[in-house]
Amino acid sequence: MAVNHTTDGYELPCERELDQVWERLDAVGEGLADEHELSCPHCRTARESLLALREATQELVEESEQPPPDLVGRIMSAVRAEVRRGQMLRLPTSEAGFVEVSEQAVAVVLRYAADSVGGVRARRCRVRTVDVGENGESLVEVELTLAVSLRNVTGSEALTKVRERVAAAAAARVGLELVRLDLLVDDVYEDEE
Repeated sequence: MAVNHTTDGYELPCERELDQVWERLDAVGEGLADEHELSCPHCRTARESLLALREATQELVEESEQPPPDLVGRIMSAVRAEVRRGQMLRLPTSEAGFVEVSEQAVAVVLRYAADSVGGVRARRCRVRTVDVGENGESLVEVELTLAVSLRNVTGSEALTKVRERVAAAAAARVGLELVRLDLLVDDVYEDEE
């Protein structure tokens, strides 16, 4: 009797399982990537998200409190939810044809750019198409929800940097010009000294 092997994992658009990308993080980081891992934008985006997640969870590991027993399952569920493609955005191109990228992939790049600002942690990022440009490219609005350090609550310098870095990442890393960028601070956290 034949048994079909099924997984509860999430399959990326390139047909690799997210769990497989997770298991290969260290190997790829050590220069042992296969040809697919070197060239696939879906795997690269997933790896960037997973590395950021691993770094964040390392802080939890170093805390003296014990995490809940279902933490890994909850984290992987969140990662799988974040990797889902969402709507597709058309990018400008000088070649014949068109190039599309998912709203979710754009959100990952923009959250990463926001996280690069000290004292700021990106939360939700909503990307939506509002119009189509002259060359058929998507014109988008972004709503980015942030948590800021108590040290940054009274100043707007960090938010100005977030706005600059997010707009620059949208243009340089994705090829989109943002029509609108709303920054919403919905949480404050205390830095450890």
